[in-house]
Amino acid sequence: MIIAIDGPAAAGKGTLSRRIAAEYGFHHLDTGLTYRATAKALLDAGLPLDNEPVAEKMALEVELAGLDREVLSAHDIGEAASKIAVMPSVRGALVEAQRAFATRKPGAVLDGRDIGTVVCPDAPVKLYVTASPEVRARRRFDEMVGNGVPADYLAVLADIRKRDERDMGRSDSPLRPAEDAHLLDTSEMSIEAAFLAAKVLIDAALNK
Repeated sequence: MIIAIDGPAAAGKGTLSRRIAAEYGFHHLDTGLTYRATAKALLDAGLPLDNEPVAEKMALEVELAGLDREVLSAHDIGEAASKIAVMPSVRGALVEAQRAFATRKPGAVLDGRDIGTVVCPDAPVKLYVTASPEVRARRRFDEMVGNGVPADYLAVLADIRKRDERDMGRSDSPLRPAEDAHLLDTSEMSIEAAFLAAKVLIDAALNK
């Protein structure tokens, strides 16, 4: 069983994906962390972020089992990851690793930007989790403040919109819902409500 979950930044897909994986005893992969891990390896080695062959080599060496979400969530790593994520050979290397992860038994939940469209287009359950930019910026702002990080709401909102534009506008694997994806707009929905809506779809697929 493969569950593909896509959506823009701060829409709640990560929280939802982890909840689903825990509920069903499936493996979970935040595919965004694979790009961040590649970027961190480049930064740690003092290597340039604009050399595609070097970035591809690092991508091929990323170990999916040891991704530390807390370490990899650093802002500078995120900025670096966005630069290498547009490189076709880096995407190709990481997509192959992600597809291999998706075959793990008894099932896998993958979340990212292109899971239902590129990584696992045949996944029996595809969800596209979204929310308005303003709601997503407020969530990110509240999270930063809650972690003691100085934040400015308007700057966070501008960053969210910039990331959306970059993710949706790239030529290789742009962010968009798969044609057969179920849309979950969490603007006015709690994570519990989103989980229950997703559970109905997953249970139906499991019972086929």
